[in-house]
Amino acid sequence: MTSELFIIIPLLIGFLLDTLLGDPLWLPHPIRLFGNSIYFFTKKLNSGKHRKWKGAAMAAGLIASTYGIVWLMIHLAETIEPLYIGLASLGVFYGLANRSLIWEAHKVISTLEKNGILAGRERLSYIVGRETKNLDEQQIRTAVLETLAENLSDGVIAPLFFYALGGVPAMLAYKMANTLDSMIGYKSDRFRQFGWFAARFDDVLNFVPARIATLLMVILSFSPRGLAFFFRYGHQHSSPNAGYPEAALAGILNCRFGGPNVYHGALVEKPYIGKIPRLITNTDLYKTCILNFFTCLVMIVLICAYQFL
Repeated sequence: MTSELFIIIPLLIGFLLDTLLGDPLWLPHPIRLFGNSIYFFTKKLNSGKHRKWKGAAMAAGLIASTYGIVWLMIHLAETIEPLYIGLASLGVFYGLANRSLIWEAHKVISTLEKNGILAGRERLSYIVGRETKNLDEQQIRTAVLETLAENLSDGVIAPLFFYALGGVPAMLAYKMANTLDSMIGYKSDRFRQFGWFAARFDDVLNFVPARIATLLMVILSFSPRGLAFFFRYGHQHSSPNAGYPEAALAGILNCRFGGPNVYHGALVEKPYIGKIPRLITNTDLYKTCILNFFTCLVMIVLICAYQFL
């Protein structure tokens, strides 16, 4: 088997598995292992003096360990092609989160419509960092679309980007870095020092993928307004990356994102992205889910094509 096929076949199988299965709760998932490891070391280290450097050492150690362990497993399996294909495909499947992202977005809106706003708020709390207990229906729908845009970048395009650069080891090492950011990369008193490295490193890793995701969204939707929003609003977000896909989607749908939200008990005044505060509809959700799927698909096609350049 050629070196190109060693990259392409696991990528296609992993994508197919993600499309068919998503993230079923009955299936063991390395991200849960990542989360448990982060929780264990955070509990041990996030206290006393030098929390900034202890947090940096923990994050660097977990990311490097993930890369090293996965690289060793893949390297040992390379001499047995079926074993390598199986392990690498499983790695891609675990590294992607496109089906589960779309499914969770649908679950929030479905729960909101069938069971009311209290149930919708609770379901939304599973996928966002903001507090949801006081959100109205429009804010819930807006949060779902913002999450779809942001996580298309760091949950789909970024893992694929690092797979293209360094295979499954780089892809899963990125997932560890992203999980670290999602667990300890906050500006709260508890994590401001301990999580600073995780937050900054995740920003660096996502810099290029966020812009790739944004440009693919704009191109696939044929939206000049999405491109205009990219340049006008993308840099106004507190994150150096999340604002760009969110701005592009707001432009594509011609709606407004952003505004004040409560995070960990503190009101955060985010700038508005867009000027038209129209009602978000189910059609907007369906369009966004279709766009997410095809953005992922086109990224995979580009990676496959790149192997033959």
